[in-house]
Amino acid sequence: MIGLGTLVNIATIVAGSAIGVAIGHKLPERTHRVVTDGLALIVLVMGGMNLAALSDTAYVSAVGPAATFLIVVGAIIIGSIIGSLIGIETRLAQFGDVLHARVSRGSTGANAGRERFIQGFVDASLIFAIGPMAILGAFADGMGQGADQLILKSILDGFGSIIFATALGWGVAFSALPVGIWQGILTALAFALGSVLDGAQIAAITATGGILLLGVGIRVMGVKAVSVADMLPALVVAPILTSVVASFGHG
Repeated sequence: MIGLGTLVNIATIVAGSAIGVAIGHKLPERTHRVVTDGLALIVLVMGGMNLAALSDTAYVSAVGPAATFLIVVGAIIIGSIIGSLIGIETRLAQFGDVLHARVSRGSTGANAGRERFIQGFVDASLIFAIGPMAILGAFADGMGQGADQLILKSILDGFGSIIFATALGWGVAFSALPVGIWQGILTALAFALGSVLDGAQIAAITATGGILLLGVGIRVMGVKAVSVADMLPALVVAPILTSVVASFGHG
């Protein structure tokens, strides 16, 4: 069943968050901070691992060894300009604010938990949506190749949501909404268009996603509030630049 992987992913994020919230209520604030820092370090490692795609054979062959990193730099710059003009970060935070208002319904302590809820929603949305498994898994599912990658991602996201929700609460559960929409769109595109990306373009997306994950890690650790959501268009710009550079290289 096409789309099953995304449905399972949504379910594991919600279930993991519920477990995390139940555990988190019993933990002191210092433990929440340590858990959050641990998650940030894991995200940084994930970002670093994704940067290995800069040396991908298909990517290097298509654009040349000197261009792989330059394409990622160009994608980040162009994507950041587009995203900041659109105001993706602001809109995502506003959506989180609306969700919090509806969930809290004016309950006691709602204002105190607002920032925590929005942080959990935005940061978890970025972590669960940026990784290459979200993109590649959705494409594979849409092309009828099975949901194996998304099922594996679902398991990882489930454990991640447990850890994240212990510190940031129910906002993490609501990250299932943008994750479901994003992966659903990618699955539908793959179903309609077939194989839309080649190996070089996938490597460019993976490496660019690695940069964004590093930004998320820095953000979660509290070093700097990097506007990673505003950089998300870079994931679209990267394969386009790769295709352009490759066409010139073979022209």
